[in-house]
Amino acid sequence: MQRDGRLGVGVVGAGHVGPVLGAALGGAGHAVVGVATVSDAGRERADALLPGVPVLTVPELVERSELVLLAVPDAELPELVSGLAAVGAWQPGQLVVHTAPGFGTGVLRPAMAAGAIPLAIHPAMSFTGTSIDLVRLRETWCAVTAPAPVLPIAQALVVELGAEPVVVAEEARERYGAVARAARTFATDAVAGFVGELRELGVERPTRLLGPLLRSAVEDALGAAPADEEPPATG
Repeated sequence: MQRDGRLGVGVVGAGHVGPVLGAALGGAGHAVVGVATVSDAGRERADALLPGVPVLTVPELVERSELVLLAVPDAELPELVSGLAAVGAWQPGQLVVHTAPGFGTGVLRPAMAAGAIPLAIHPAMSFTGTSIDLVRLRETWCAVTAPAPVLPIAQALVVELGAEPVVVAEEARERYGAVARAARTFATDAVAGFVGELRELGVERPTRLLGPLLRSAVEDALGAAPADEEPPATG
């Protein structure tokens, strides 16, 4: 499969993540050839973020794409990859990217066996499924896992999304996913609890009060954490 830097991108899944990343890659000059979704909400998100992009079946999408973006729930990913392998859908040289935090490239082995190039890219942010996320991506880091020879491809794709890459080793990916999920759950539950308590106290628009407090508290906590170390120089 020949590539000139401009890729035909197929997006599998139109939840909060897939259409946003598809739109970001489209904005970077790639061509989004289709999106696969079966829900009305997914079609609406696709129409909003990827106007004019056709809705295709998953096999049709994989057949037409040079880069297949698998933005599906974690639990669905292994069966999706193996099912497409069983029907001979994967193509040699095709880039296959998944966004699941807890999986590395091992889950893509059935695609690799057909000659596809496996990449795991997880944007460490909470998605709304709207154009707001395209702005948030510019301040986001993405956990990147890939075999060493193709790691630069994954890193370059992250930069094209507008984000910054950080490499997570294959063997650390499951634990990374657990940390990412725990952090998001903690933040969601904590904010909901605080908002509920303030409403019980009669505070009007409690989110307006909590927003600056929580943002500044998180920034202070991150600032008090041990400083990030620069990677050792090579060469």
